[in-house]
Amino acid sequence: MKMNRLLILALLAIGIIAGCGKPKDPEVIQPEDNSGGYKIVAKLATAGSAQDVEKNGDLLYLAQGEGGMVIVNVSDPEHPEILTQVIEHVSGYSAKITLQDSIAYLAAGTYGITVVDAGNPFMPGINQWYLAIVKPAKSFELMGDFLFAALSGGGIQVIYVKKNIGVPDTRSNIVTPGYATGLTISPYDSTMFAACGEMGLAIYDLSVFDDGYANYPIHGWCDTPGYAEEVALNYDESLAFLACGTEGLQIINYADTANIHLVGSYATEGYAKELKYEDQRIYITAGAQGVQIIDVSSVSAPMVLGVIETENARGFDMDEDYLYVADEVEGLIIISRPK
Repeated sequence: MKMNRLLILALLAIGIIAGCGKPKDPEVIQPEDNSGGYKIVAKLATAGSAQDVEKNGDLLYLAQGEGGMVIVNVSDPEHPEILTQVIEHVSGYSAKITLQDSIAYLAAGTYGITVVDAGNPFMPGINQWYLAIVKPAKSFELMGDFLFAALSGGGIQVIYVKKNIGVPDTRSNIVTPGYATGLTISPYDSTMFAACGEMGLAIYDLSVFDDGYANYPIHGWCDTPGYAEEVALNYDESLAFLACGTEGLQIINYADTANIHLVGSYATEGYAKELKYEDQRIYITAGAQGVQIIDVSSVSAPMVLGVIETENARGFDMDEDYLYVADEVEGLIIISRPK
């Protein structure tokens, strides 16, 4: 019995000594890759605070806040090159941009609209519109030779424009519920959709256009949570997608204009600012939460497919291969799309 006790004590001692060896290294947890295959391929610091971007051929046009407008060559997207920075004679805070051929329209808030003729991208020409009736310009949409300008509390102003126009030819003014911040026009049925800030979405009939002089009746209206900034459409399914600030993505069914209603939402966490729809996906900028790609094939249960982290994503444009993001802090960010 004594020998058995000694054997047991010896075995316990060996176990204790073995247990006092070098501790194992802690397991290294790799950060989760939630990019969905989207990859940042280039960044380009720009003067000013990048707010919005539009692509035309191999050129990008960036609205730069107090930094005016920058034209960037992206024929090689991994090595973008600044061609021109347009600051002189560009007043106000350039927050949004839209293009008509080589003419760029910059929304300059209380300074109205700045028109840039960039036919020669190395020597752009500037023409400012200071008329009170086109202030404060927040966003635009073009329909042929007519520019629809969202003017916050001033509703939507219809303006006749053409190349080299000197003075804007203003036509009808459309009253909106809430502050008009963003808009889009259906190319199929002459219907305009306006993001109206705290009042959500308003829909207007433009079918009797009368060269911009008609009264355009409201088709319907739907309140949304948050502050509606921009609107994108899925025409086939009569769905409107709204970037609603702190309330993220809001989805509206407008098939029955007498019963326009919310059918889904997605919390982007950051401030949802601008968005585009393509093939059952929403691409949306969300400020400090970067750029998010959301599957909306089931509008009642949207699902995130990818997140690209940036400092403060604002506006963006895209083509078949890349996303081009105007980031207020980082400048231009170019993101490759998964093949």
